[in-house]
This record gives sequence, C-alpha cells and structure tokens, in this order.
Amino acid sequence: MYKAKPFVKWVGGKTQLIEQLEALLPADFDKRQNITYVEPFVGGGAMLFHMLQKYDNIKRAIINDINPDLTTCYEVVRDFPQQLITSLSDIQSQYYAFKNEPERKEFFLACRDRFNTKNLEKIENTTLFFFLNRTCFNGLYRVNKSGKFNVPFGRYTSPTICDAKTIMADSQILQKVEILTGDFENTALKIKENTFFYFDPPYRPLSNTSSFNDYAKEAFNDIAQVRLKQFCDKLHQRGILFLLSNSDSMNANGEDRFFYDLYSDYTINRVWASRNVNANASKRGKLTEIVVDNFSNL
Repeated sequence: MYKAKPFVKWVGGKTQLIEQLEALLPADFDKRQNITYVEPFVGGGAMLFHMLQKYDNIKRAIINDINPDLTTCYEVVRDFPQQLITSLSDIQSQYYAFKNEPERKEFFLACRDRFNTKNLEKIENTTLFFFLNRTCFNGLYRVNKSGKFNVPFGRYTSPTICDAKTIMADSQILQKVEILTGDFENTALKIKENTFFYFDPPYRPLSNTSSFNDYAKEAFNDIAQVRLKQFCDKLHQRGILFLLSNSDSMNANGEDRFFYDLYSDYTINRVWASRNVNANASKRGKLTEIVVDNFSNL
C-alpha cells in the first residue's frame, strides 16, 4: 500500500520532527483503546497521516483549521479524489505546454487571480490551491490582510502538480476523519472518552523579522497564544491528554521565557528542527523548538 503523506507543502510542517514527536507520546499510547485523535491546527497534516497509519487504535479523528481553502482541500481529497486527479492532470498539462518562463508566469498569475475571487466550487478551488502550492515561490502559503493569496511565481519548469498516488492514499486515510473549519476552541465540542490532542499552532515569532505565520488573515498573536494555553488548562482539568509544539523563545533571546512561564505547570521538552523560511540565509539552519505535554508526570 502506498504511504499517505502531506499533499501540500506547508511552512512549519512536522515531517522532519515525526520521530522526535513520536518519542514524546504517552508511553502507553498504543495500548489505549478507541482513541479520538484531534488536531485543531492541522496545516499540512504530517502528524495526522503518521498517527492514523501507525496506530489502528485511533478509531476517529477530528481536524480543524481556520483556513477554509485548506480544509476544503482535505474535504475534496477525502470525498472526490478521482475528480481532483482528473482536474489536476488537466492543469498540469496546460502548465507543461508553455515553453518559456514568461508564459508560465502569466498562466500562474491568471490562476492566482481566479483563486482569489473566492467564488469557486470545491474541485476548482482545490485544483488551484494545489497548483499554486506547487508553482509559487518556495511552495509557501501566505495571504494578505484581505485573505488574498499573494505569493509570487516560483519559476519551476515541470513541478509535480498531480500526485495521484498520494491523493488516493490520503483519501483512504481521511475516511475516518471529520473536518472542521474555524477557531481551534470549536474542537472542544468533539471531545469523547480517550481523546488525545496534538496542537501545532502558528509559531510565535522569534524576532520581528524571522516570523512566518501568515496562513490566514486572522493574526495569531501573544493574546491568542495565551488563549490556547487556557484551552489546554481546560483539557487538563477534564483529564484529556495533549501534546503541543511551538517555537523556543529562548533561541533568539536567552531571557525570553514567554512559553516557559506560560506552560510552567506542564512538561516542556526541546526538539531540534531545521528552519528554512528566513530572508537572511545566515539565520536558517538548526534551532530548538519546544514540545509541551500534560502527561509526563502522571
């Protein structure tokens, strides 16, 4: 069976951290029965696809994101994989037919303008989302304050726009996944016995210039980070286990204890990750991130 994996490139995706995150799960995770797995900030879904393929005791999953274009992608991959593959094959053929960069760029900009009309049916919207993700600069997803996708052309000659095997494998995995769109707190309504949460929110910037969290027009600032911590407190009070990733505030400033103070009631571990999104090449490379949990000391 072909392995399911993220179908979009996503800044902050967890593919590189899967082994480290796996090591921080509850020791008896594989022995728990009928788990409901919840990701309130699903993003590219690397952790989701890993967990659903490794643990057959996860009988139900809930994913959420505030970005409606992204959650529509998950719905289309789950419910209409064959139609999506046909549509992606068509747009890939159109793109490959252009013999020079100016023509490819003109086609890219026309697709971006159409995507930004925000008035498309699901298959076309998802097709354009995939296309832009594969052909824009660095595969970024970034929107302006109006919610319009604004990443420039990426100058790729023949990117893989239609990955049929991945779409079909992902569609099969997503059959037991419920998809929500909105604020992360909405996921509280889905809690049942044996629920496990993994949080991967927009990371707190390490500096004013190093940030990239423009996944949605709504800002995720320090007030939102505190609200997320308060949500984690509510889960803890109900006996719900959680794991949470974020940037390590101590990386840029050894005295910035924002998360260490905020999550002082819980266990904080550090993991190593590569950061590639920075305008200054000298600031790319290995950095620590934090992983918070409420079960290590149980």
